[in-house]
Amino acid sequence: MKVVIALLALVPARMASAQPGPLSAEDLTAIRSVVGTATPQWSPDGARIMFASPLGGSDLWTVPSTGGFPVPLNVDMGDIAFLQGHQPTFSPDGKWIAYISNKTGAAEMFVTSLDDGRAVQLTHLGARINSYSWAPDSRSIAVADDRSGGYDIYTVAVPGGSIARITSDPRYDVFPSWTPDGKRIVYVRLDDRWLNHEILVADLDGTSRPVVKDTDFFDYGAGATFGYPQISPDGSTILFRSQRSGWINYWTVPLAGGTPHLLAAEAANQNGAHWSPDGRSILYLSLWNGMQDLRVVSASGGTPRVLVKPDSAGYVNNAMWSPDGARISYTLESPTAPADLYVVPVAGGAPSRLTMSVAPSWRDAVLIQPKKIHLKAVDGVTTAAYLYEPRLEPGKKAPGILLIHGGPTSSFNDTYQIQAQYFAQRGYAVLLPNIRGSSGYGKPFEDANNGCWGRCDLKDVEAGVAYLRTLPYIDAAHMGITGTSYGACMTLAASAFAPGLFQAGIAASGYGDWLAFTDEQEMRHIKLLRYELGPLPQAAALYRSISPIYFIDSIRTPLFLIHGEGKSLPRSDASKIFVDRMEMKYKPVRYRTYPNENYYIQNPANIRTMLGDMLAYFEQYLRD
Repeated sequence: MKVVIALLALVPARMASAQPGPLSAEDLTAIRSVVGTATPQWSPDGARIMFASPLGGSDLWTVPSTGGFPVPLNVDMGDIAFLQGHQPTFSPDGKWIAYISNKTGAAEMFVTSLDDGRAVQLTHLGARINSYSWAPDSRSIAVADDRSGGYDIYTVAVPGGSIARITSDPRYDVFPSWTPDGKRIVYVRLDDRWLNHEILVADLDGTSRPVVKDTDFFDYGAGATFGYPQISPDGSTILFRSQRSGWINYWTVPLAGGTPHLLAAEAANQNGAHWSPDGRSILYLSLWNGMQDLRVVSASGGTPRVLVKPDSAGYVNNAMWSPDGARISYTLESPTAPADLYVVPVAGGAPSRLTMSVAPSWRDAVLIQPKKIHLKAVDGVTTAAYLYEPRLEPGKKAPGILLIHGGPTSSFNDTYQIQAQYFAQRGYAVLLPNIRGSSGYGKPFEDANNGCWGRCDLKDVEAGVAYLRTLPYIDAAHMGITGTSYGACMTLAASAFAPGLFQAGIAASGYGDWLAFTDEQEMRHIKLLRYELGPLPQAAALYRSISPIYFIDSIRTPLFLIHGEGKSLPRSDASKIFVDRMEMKYKPVRYRTYPNENYYIQNPANIRTMLGDMLAYFEQYLRD
């Protein structure tokens, strides 16, 4: 049997049976992926696939690529609150595993020997590493580190740890990739706005030259959105992401420089591309209204072949070629199942499932499969949404809840949503709209809320309420709204700018004052506001006009503000100040923080408590 029952030990025993009724918050948080979120990595010999996992006992595990039981690697990567995470990878010779960890304080480079299990801290730069890659000979690693106040490229010897600095530009130099001959490094340079990118190639003495420029592609992840330049196995061509077509598609350009060529034109966002080992093909992932599939296209471009497409709903991710190019590994997630690891023959045929995060016998009977719908706002803008319909007793009606995603440049996709499942299983109709400003629907739609946060995109929220009220089982008089980060900001905006539309709102880790926000936040948030709203002080009037804190007199919605205790006091103060202003105006408001967190609530125990708090609040205000 090729399927591995890998995570069932984390699932409560009673869940093994297909019992009807709502799952507890504990049960729902126990439904998590065995393979984590990092891309699983093939061992250089192709025999095993490594993945990061919450199984316990080891942060890294391997499973035979032909099927079998997982084996722990006894690697402790520590905890890291960092955009790119640990990024574990095998060395090309298969002797080491590299990863980023902050277990000594800063985000540093570590390697663990596969021969004797010893862990070696390679770097002592005392800052942040956000990206890295192995040299082809496995004797060094290129890293991007910000110890100089901006990211630069360094090389570090393995296992000795000697450091050489390659770049020293004041702009961000990030996401290095080695040329196949190991003599040069290709990397990305961001401009000060994180809007324009330049791909450069440098010799190991630091001499560099530009290869290609890309413009008008805002990079909230300090280079992570643009990603690594992918170099062909023969070293002649670079593959990179660009929005120059109006969609995030892949383009190729000669390493020597020249005119970029569109690889596979699609009205869809593409990501996760990799060259095949022989350089003849390229795999990539293509996102279509929440569903993501796996495609393979000739390296010269043309019509792609869809290799893996979910049956009705699903999200293929983290695809990687086997070392011989005959197979591709990937993860598959759906609204009713966390991600599991699969392998599919490139020539075609049925995929093999290598892990099973949860047993489907009870899952399909208890978890709710959402419907995909479309909403039309009063100004004619159409948006996609997911509707989680509750299972109601005869004669019962359901209050509605709108769940808004963060970002705002993000989206809901065909993935497992704990909050949607939790509230829908308790008799609420939960609507998840991809409001204007969401990613995955083209650049014009992604930019459609620039300069009007909480105002123009609020029309899509209002369209969601109007839609819910047309459904015969809906209690039209009781509507709630919630969300985290930008979803919390929209919760506050809807309460201030659409008075009385909602009868309860829960804002998790949000902000209500954009003018104060710019003095309190980390750089990526400030870059985002400057891109989408404009610079201060020129845009001060706009910032004020979209900040709910200046319109508290209009609020008629009871609000509950929640967040982690936070290591950064200004963030915590922002929510507390909003609550204080509400109380000064005698507005109904509640406030709670959760321990051992940063501003966002991520610990499973805190999530369980938070869900119970949220349910109690909605029950009080959305049930007669």
